Amino acid sequence: MLATLDPQTKAFRDDVLAGLSAPIPAIPARWLYDQRGSELFDEITRLPTYYPTRTETALLHEVMPEIAARIPAGAAVVEFGAGSATKTPILLKAISPAAYVPVDISGPSLEQSAAELQAKFPALDVIPIVADFARPFSLPVEIDGKPKLGFFPGSTIGNFIPWSATDLLRQFRALLGPCSQLLIGMDRVKPPGRLIAAYNDPQGVTAAFNLNLLTRINRELEGNIPVDAFRHEARWNDILSRIEMHLVATRDVEFSISGRQFSLRAGQSIHTENSHKYGHRGGRVLLLAGGWTPIAEWTDPDEDFAIILAEAQPERFAP
Repeated sequence: MLATLDPQTKAFRDDVLAGLSAPIPAIPARWLYDQRGSELFDEITRLPTYYPTRTETALLHEVMPEIAARIPAGAAVVEFGAGSATKTPILLKAISPAAYVPVDISGPSLEQSAAELQAKFPALDVIPIVADFARPFSLPVEIDGKPKLGFFPGSTIGNFIPWSATDLLRQFRALLGPCSQLLIGMDRVKPPGRLIAAYNDPQGVTAAFNLNLLTRINRELEGNIPVDAFRHEARWNDILSRIEMHLVATRDVEFSISGRQFSLRAGQSIHTENSHKYGHRGGRVLLLAGGWTPIAEWTDPDEDFAIILAEAQPERFAP
């Protein structure tokens, strides 16, 4: 049994044990992103079939002057789930913020990307925070009193089921405070075949990304999961308008994690990620329910992806 756990590893263990004990086994998607998982996801974003990153990046380049004109001078940018922060320089260059606060659960990846951005923008105050942005944390005192812009690109909001997404947006609203803004990316609904191809690439990178979660459990939580007994599967759930990622057992398996015993039958799966897709109205309604009023929206010519700028609702109107 693990003797002493740091807070992040304890949270990881608690989520894994609770998730695998549930009637429908599932593990929150945030735990896919250890150092190796972050590296694999970066590979995914460069795959021909994975359209979201290149579409959003091109769109950001195109509309950034319009976005920048709506951001107050001297703002502090808080990026939720910064990862490798590949899109961040587009924003930072355009608005010249007073500070940049990247927040990510993967410490090594965050430190690397923060150092790279600091080198690109030497006059910028870069203040990384290792935290799970889906759980309460505090902003650094250095940005007190500054106008705040939350940056949440990459359609990460789609990883949360709608009620959790609403709670998350409300948390962002409370954290960033009155008069703050949120720049958020949302993936649009499109033909299922194209969506499944984006999450089940022929190169097998997404499969490696998904299976890496089991390797991480074995390494960090004293697990003995037979990784070779699982395969990656992407599914389109039309009723819930989402892509689902699963790890499907190819045979009956038994294993232990942190001293707890588990078993899965052949064909049974561990649900590891959702990626909800939003229509034009659905994304706006989600933001409104989370305490944000959309004030501008941009999309690419094929309407594959949307970027929305929203303002924090006044306290008297906030849910």
